[in-house]
Amino acid sequence: MDLQWRLLPLLMLLASIFILFFIQDSSKPSRKDCSLLPYNHFWIKSKRIVTPQGIISGAVEVNGGNIVSIVKEEDWKAKSKELVDYGEAVVMPGLIDVHAHLDDPGRAEWEGFPSGTKAAAAGGITTLIDMPLNSFPSTVSTETLKLKIEAAEKKIYVDVGFWGGLVPENAFNATALEALLLAGVLGLKSFMCPSGINDFPMTNTSHIKEGLAVLAKYRRPLLVHAEIQEKSELLSEGENGGDDPRSYATYLKTRPPSWEEAAIRELLTVTEDTRLGGPAEGAHLHVVHLSDASSSLQLIKEAKSRGDSLTVETCPHYLAFSAEEIQDGDTRFKCAPPIRDTSNKEKLWEALMEGHIDLLSSDHSPTVPDLKLLSDGNFLRAWGGISSLQFVLPVTWSYGQKYGVTLEQLTQLWSERPAKLAGQDSKGAIAIGNHADMVVWEPEAEFDLNANYPVFIKNPSISAYLGKRLSGKVLATFVRGNLVFKEGNHAPTPCGAPILAT
Repeated sequence: MDLQWRLLPLLMLLASIFILFFIQDSSKPSRKDCSLLPYNHFWIKSKRIVTPQGIISGAVEVNGGNIVSIVKEEDWKAKSKELVDYGEAVVMPGLIDVHAHLDDPGRAEWEGFPSGTKAAAAGGITTLIDMPLNSFPSTVSTETLKLKIEAAEKKIYVDVGFWGGLVPENAFNATALEALLLAGVLGLKSFMCPSGINDFPMTNTSHIKEGLAVLAKYRRPLLVHAEIQEKSELLSEGENGGDDPRSYATYLKTRPPSWEEAAIRELLTVTEDTRLGGPAEGAHLHVVHLSDASSSLQLIKEAKSRGDSLTVETCPHYLAFSAEEIQDGDTRFKCAPPIRDTSNKEKLWEALMEGHIDLLSSDHSPTVPDLKLLSDGNFLRAWGGISSLQFVLPVTWSYGQKYGVTLEQLTQLWSERPAKLAGQDSKGAIAIGNHADMVVWEPEAEFDLNANYPVFIKNPSISAYLGKRLSGKVLATFVRGNLVFKEGNHAPTPCGAPILAT
């Protein structure tokens, strides 16, 4: 009897530990919930797998969320029931979109983490880097970053990282900026013109210089919206008749290429600090959504040749559309900088194919239809931004056929280089040891974006791509080995991971 009494506390302790473990373990999503595949260890087979060494016919072995081996077809010996054979479909690294506005918390009616990451998964995007605005509040401090992370918790279908904001309030406070970087933002973002969001004011080169000095220590990038407001030729509405606010030509006058050129000229007075041996060596400046393919791009090319640590992106809407085809009142196409003329579009493609533009991003900037003013078509008052997250892969491929874009180039523009910018060494390539982030798609498959096509965008009426015929249908999307999207269906539970810099 004494022995039983002595053992009782120990037995109770063991029982408590077992119950606690069971409760904690049962609270975690199971493989069945996170993936449309039941396997943790499996093979993906295809005749077209895009790897850093070229396109191969073979198989990729996935185990525990990572790529553990890659074999060519002639070396394939495995006889596994856990095999997914995609035949002739292309298997590529998942896309990494470094420029998306998910608007959560605070403006989830515009877009939210659940809806935005569902759209991403449906479009073959496996990693999103969220902009510090248009959510409310903007991500400009450790406190507001915490709100972002909490809003994303257990609600994301793909992996999501976060940019922090560089604003006048924190630009001269190195302690505050370092705290934000230590809390996990992958880099900073600033505007050189009004952002349209009250708690995200514009910066000048003094602020940017201070930001680069802090970023140098952490070897992280500063992303900049490069436009500087100059006096506009536009007459205000009602002034001597003014310009027609429904005319796209009117909107173009309000944001000429000289705005981009002026901003980039100023930026280049501080990017010289990022050269080898410079006071901000280790920092990097990235120009977002370049629209002007003339003077602005030429300045960037010259700065790169001098050794400035500088990259530039453009977006699919600048490559797909031109000003001449935008109908009066069709405010779905309003964005900043604006979509310019056909000649400019051709020069953007030329620069992209020659490697002068480093990567692509969506600049997915949604809102509610009411703010787009679709009914009255006022370009001057409508909210700017292209809603495009789900379609960037087929759009880039469809419009790129004319210019000879290849699968390898798509991988560089949408996976490898974005991974490098965001500091994600385990992503961006189908390589042993990397996260098993992959998109499976059929480049030859054509489809019409109409009411019969499943559109995973929160407010589809604002998308400029509706009504277009595209090629390149996404069949499946894997995030860390989880099959999160397959032929119109998502995994039951969102199991994407927040990405925080360390």
